[in-house]
Amino acid sequence: MSNQKKAAVIMGSDSDLPVVLPAIKELKRFGIPVEAHVMSAHRTPGEAADFSENARKNGFGVILAAAGKAAHLAGVLAAHTTLPVIGIPVKSSTLDGLDALLATVQMPAGIPVATVAIDGAKNAALLAVQMLALGDEALADKLEEMKRSMREEVLAKDQKLQEELAAL
Repeated sequence: MSNQKKAAVIMGSDSDLPVVLPAIKELKRFGIPVEAHVMSAHRTPGEAADFSENARKNGFGVILAAAGKAAHLAGVLAAHTTLPVIGIPVKSSTLDGLDALLATVQMPAGIPVATVAIDGAKNAALLAVQMLALGDEALADKLEEMKRSMREEVLAKDQKLQEELAAL
C-alpha cells in the first residue's frame, strides 16, 4: 500500500474550475492523487468543515482552496485542520481579485494559509508538491529534475540570444 498523500483542490464555485485546472494537471504530472470538490465557505460551511476535519484521516496531505471575492474558503478549511492549506485567490470582475487576495492572505494568528498570486494555481500545486516532498524522496527527486529542466531551458534561450546578437 502506498504512503502517497492525496491533495485536495477545493473551489468555492464550479466557475473556478478553469483557474484550478493548472493545479490539478501539475499535481497529476507529479503523480499525486488529486480530489477536487466544490464547497462554499458561506453556502455549505458544514460540509467544508467536515471535509477539512476529516482530511488527514482520509489520506490527504495538503489542501488547495480557490475562491474569489470574499474568499473565506481557505480560512474556513484551515480553521478545521492541521494540514497545510494553500489559498488561491481568484480574479473577479469587481476588484480584479484584490479582494480575494486580501481575504486569503490576512489570516488571524494561529490559522495560517499559504497564499499564492491571484489565479496562481500552478504555483499552488508546486508548493503543495514541495510540502509533500518533505517526506517523500521520490517526489523530491522529481522536483530536482523539474528545476534542472527549467535551468537548461533558460540557458538554451540565453545561448540562442547570444548567437542572434553576435550575428547583428
